[in-house]
Amino acid sequence: MPHQKAIIIGVPHTSAWDFVISYLYYTSVGGVANIMIKKEFFFWPLGILLRKLGAIQIDRTKGTTVVKQIIKEMNSRETMHLAITPEGTRERNKRWKAGFHTIAKATGATVYLGFFDFGRKEVGWLETFELTDDAEDDIRRMKAYYRTRGVVGKHPEWFSAEE
Repeated sequence: MPHQKAIIIGVPHTSAWDFVISYLYYTSVGGVANIMIKKEFFFWPLGILLRKLGAIQIDRTKGTTVVKQIIKEMNSRETMHLAITPEGTRERNKRWKAGFHTIAKATGATVYLGFFDFGRKEVGWLETFELTDDAEDDIRRMKAYYRTRGVVGKHPEWFSAEE
């Protein structure tokens, strides 16, 4: 990945296998991707493994915002490739979250459109995505892109790129 700071959008997110498959793919092409994981999972010895795999510890307790934590983390690093699933869940969700947009705008990170396509048995990223100042419109354009591409999740019934 040519950009030092990047957000890799992962769609469709319908299975816990999405992480495993995309991690193996990204490391096979020489990348080091970062993902967000709740701080509760960073106990010994699992915490050591998670950090080695590029996981970023996130505090989801009351009074903290994940977006602010990620902006601070990304701004403190020279290089960071953060994988984000805007659906926010593995279940069907028509309303995608816009946190990736706020993070990218605040840090200057390049956004890549990544995918897990169980129908074609492909995983990867295709192109960069130019953000505007309108997060909702950008999400509509992303959804249209993924609909046109025809990506299929492991559980297709859980994916929604509808308006």
